[in-house]
Amino acid sequence: MSDAADLQPQSGPVFFDRRELDLILRVYGRMVAAGEWRDYAMVGHRDVAEFAVFRRSGDAPAYRIEKRPALRLKQGQWAVIGEGGVVLRRGRELPQVLRVFDSRRFSVVE
Repeated sequence: MSDAADLQPQSGPVFFDRRELDLILRVYGRMVAAGEWRDYAMVGHRDVAEFAVFRRSGDAPAYRIEKRPALRLKQGQWAVIGEGGVVLRRGRELPQVLRVFDSRRFSVVE
């Protein structure tokens, strides 16, 4: 792709492609099997796609995985955001950003 194509606005909502969704769902499946996560939601807006995970279906999201193509050439289009809006990791490559879930010991606090 050329840089000129990267600068043009996209039409329609931003969403995950099949490869990206596969990587995200692998992490989700691992965390569900560990008993840490229970539910998820996906949404595509004009400028961001979001995959939110929940510890319980009625709670606020525990983590959000965001794709913002407008930031692709700057700080990276991928971000993992924790509770309270804290950015845990940001980057240009999804597998690198998802490693934040490998390095932490998760435990549910009730």
